[in-house]
Formats: sequence, structure tokens, C-alpha cells
Amino acid sequence: MENLKDNWLTDGLIDFEYKKYILLAYLKSVKDSFLRVELYPFLSDLVFHYRNLVTLRENKLLIGESFPKELSAERLKNFEISYRKIIEDDAIMQEIESIMEFSLPKFKASLDEGSFIYEYVESKCEILPVGLTSLYANEGYLFVSQPPEKETNIYRYQITFFEQSNEPLRGIETTFVETTQKSLVSTYESIKRSLIKKYSELPNPATYLVLSKLKFPYTQTLMPVAKRLLVREISKVG
Repeated sequence: MENLKDNWLTDGLIDFEYKKYILLAYLKSVKDSFLRVELYPFLSDLVFHYRNLVTLRENKLLIGESFPKELSAERLKNFEISYRKIIEDDAIMQEIESIMEFSLPKFKASLDEGSFIYEYVESKCEILPVGLTSLYANEGYLFVSQPPEKETNIYRYQITFFEQSNEPLRGIETTFVETTQKSLVSTYESIKRSLIKKYSELPNPATYLVLSKLKFPYTQTLMPVAKRLLVREISKVG
């Protein structure tokens, strides 16, 4: 099982044993992925599902909003769409509460395992500015490299801003530019100079290198960690 629906709790049959089977199958996939040190997309999914369940448990009124809805024939005649709740059954609500109580510690255990792996990977990475630091750091280049390759993957990045719970948060968008070989002659600084010549729209780009001391799965682990390291580093600049 590769993924878990956002509304898995209230989708389809509301039965403790059935939902338990679905959850454990999903967590088995998560476990297998973590054993390969592949963090994403499962780690972010776990965060979403765990927070969702905590919110639902704390505010049971939200559970009703998770249920599927059907059209009301009476309102449809007047060309107005309205919805009525399918579920208004105390027994089913008790079943959902049982499912949540079983699921929360399971999600938490998997989330803790993923967080431990993430922290380990991050501890084996360092982020360094390449050349002079630009005053404008919200756009520039990200270099990512790991042993034993001499190759460096180059990305153009842009920091994005969005609000969540009235708090401004930073996100990041990256676009792959090229892969280049590092050598005694072709240093990170000379690679940056070549980029400036090739892409004149960024005459003085902020450029950062994320260097991993160990080899990790690139797409599923190293690149997501590198992007978060970059966002954190730029937030320090301002």
C-alpha cells in the first residue's frame, strides 16, 4: 500500500477492524521505506495524518465535515446545491473514536522514527555559502553533492511566502539547471562564475552548497533535506 487517503478515517466502511487493516498496511509501507532511508513522501504524509487526527480528536465537530455529502433533491429543484450529512449515528461516531484512539499512537511511533532518520541525515549534511554572500537571498542557486561522486547537481531556487494560521511561512521552489563535475580546476566558486556568465539575469546570485558526508537516496531523502536546510539558512539572513 503506497498511500493513505486524506479522508481515510471516514471514507467507505466505518469499521474498526477494516480501518485497522488499512492503517497497518500503510504503516508497513512506511516502515519499508524508512528501512531504505527513504523519507519522502511518507514523512510529510505522516505529519499531515497525525495532525489531522489530533485536530479531529480535540474538535469532534470537525469529524462531520470529513464525511462524504450527498445532494439534497429538494434544493436541487430550485437549482441550488446543498448538502446534508449522511452520518448521524452515535454508534458510528463511537467506532470512529475507537479508530482514532488506536491510530494516534501508531502514527506517532512512525513519525518519531522518521524524525530520527531525518535528524541523522541532516547531521551528516552541511550548508555553506559559495563565494560572496548576496544581500538578496530569496533567489539564487543551490548546489547539492554527496560522496563518492564528484558530480554536483545545480538548481535555481526561489523562496516563496504563504500564510498559515496568520503566520508567514517560507517555502521553496527549485528548478534543475545542470550537473557539473567538480575538480581542482573547476571549483564551486568557478562553477558559480560560469553560471553568472551563462545566466545574466542573476548577476550576483546568492549561492549555497549542501554537502553530504554520506550517500543517501537522492530524491527521497537528500534533496528534501537540502531544501529545508536552505530555507532555514536563508531565514537567518532575513
